[in-house]
This record gives sequence, C-alpha cells and structure tokens, in this order.
Amino acid sequence: MADDKKILRRILSECRGALPAAWVESRSRQIQRRLLETSAYHEAAAIVLYAAQRNEVATDLIMADALASGRRVFFPRVDPERHDLLLLRVGDRAELKPGAFGIDEPTGAELARPHDLVRALICVPGVAFGPAGQRLGRGGGYYDRLIAALAPQVVTAGLAYAFQMLDRLPQSPHDRRLGLIVTEFAVQAPAGPRPSTPAHADQGGIARC
Repeated sequence: MADDKKILRRILSECRGALPAAWVESRSRQIQRRLLETSAYHEAAAIVLYAAQRNEVATDLIMADALASGRRVFFPRVDPERHDLLLLRVGDRAELKPGAFGIDEPTGAELARPHDLVRALICVPGVAFGPAGQRLGRGGGYYDRLIAALAPQVVTAGLAYAFQMLDRLPQSPHDRRLGLIVTEFAVQAPAGPRPSTPAHADQGGIARC
C-alpha cells in the first residue's frame, strides 16, 4: 500500500511539474470558476484555501471573490510541534509568506474558531483523486488530520486537473474522503456523507472557544 502510494505520488507529481505555465494558468482558472458556481461555495460563509505549489491548481480567483463578497478566508499553517495544520484568517495575498516546506503560509494571528467553520468550504490540494472522493495527498497526512477534526456538515472540495482523476486509488484507514472534486470539466459529488468526526479526534487545527 505505502509503495503503491509512493509510486503514484512520484509519477503524478512529475507529470504535474512538467506542465506548461500557460496550461496551468488556463486550467486553474477554469477549475476555480467551476467551484465559484457551486451551491457549496454560494452557501459558505467561510472559505479555507491553500497556497498552490509545483503547478497545483491555483486558488487566487477564489480568494479574490471570497474577500470581495465578505466571506472569511483562512489558510493553513503547519504547527511543527503538533504536526497539524492551524487555520489562520487572511485578508490579503501579501499576508502569505514562505513557511514550512517552502509553502506560503499566513503570517497573522487570528486563528479559526469552531463557529467560523460551521458553514465553511475547505479547498484541498492533492496529487490524485478517486471517484468516491478518495484523495492521495502530499504524504504528510496533514489534511487527513484536519478533515478528521471537522464537523460532518463542513464541505471539503478537492481541486484537480482531469488527469489526476483515477479509477482506483490505494487507501489507508486514516485517509479521509472529500465531498466534492472539481476539475476543468466537471464537479463530482461522491455518493454518501463524509465520515463523522471520531470521538477521539483532536481539534488541534481549530481554536477553542
């Protein structure tokens, strides 16, 4: 299982890394616009985004629209001690600076609280995705732990190029499935609800009230 994931991660990461910049920009724009048209986005009061790296689907259009429409916008920052993601509010792209693993992270201090995420849409990056909402991430398990700590009604959406959609994807017991997968061609809503938060789940990425 681990070897299968490692091989897929290497192959697809190399393919994505070799994409022309103009292609990435065009497809990213299409994918973001599709997400902006979904009911999940229109009904969300808060949006959690990620800073794209190595030709991942960009999130700049989503951020601009969310801020212009008065939504709260959060980005993740790695907590090195807990090995979790902290969600911090961002009001401008300039507030993101290179952090852990060279990924842009928020520099502010306003941590997301549980009530901030009651009606939230969480946008998630990935290396590969499956038809039932499966996701193969970067390998650190950070997003799996974050999703496990969220309330079941929070919507999670993977942003992907169509070539990242696979018919089959190796899955481990700790892997978390997504509610939506958005590509340049379609919005997929895998059947069945997202698994409920385990009773022992740690809410490390969300501030206590």
